[in-house]
Amino acid sequence: MTAVDTAPLVPSFDAPEGSGRKLAIICSKGNLDMAYPGLILANAAVGEGVETHLFFTFWGFDIITKATMADLKFSFVGNTAMHPPGHSGLGVHHMLGALPGATTAATMLMKKQLADLDVPEVPEFLDLLVGSGAHLWACRMSADMNHLTADDLHEGVEGIISAGDFIELTEGAQLLFI
Repeated sequence: MTAVDTAPLVPSFDAPEGSGRKLAIICSKGNLDMAYPGLILANAAVGEGVETHLFFTFWGFDIITKATMADLKFSFVGNTAMHPPGHSGLGVHHMLGALPGATTAATMLMKKQLADLDVPEVPEFLDLLVGSGAHLWACRMSADMNHLTADDLHEGVEGIISAGDFIELTEGAQLLFI
């Protein structure tokens, strides 16, 4: 006879605040519009007392790399969900997105919209998360592919670890892949 594991597959959301809950967020994209969902969700989680770990891999590495984190870009091109203020509904902005300077303008517009909502820039957001107790991890393979070391990364990154190490570290956590 074998033992039956009685642990629930889905954590109880009625449990006292933060009691044993863990959240693991994998950030795999380094565009400005793809950086914020992970950072905002992590901020909400640590605010609720949830142990929160972010793992930055592939293009998501730009979010924690000193040379790129303050200069992430946003583009209309290929983003079918983009609806800029005053758009005609004809998708003209997608064609205009290919023009020189369009990405810079789109990035400036998005940064202004975020600033108007008092959302910090990416480096300051990382500082905020680390100061609030979130854990930042860098992917070993991505670091090796990009020839980067811990010295190239945000000071709050706790280590460069393998995907397997991250899985072990976040055992039992809810997982979000962005």
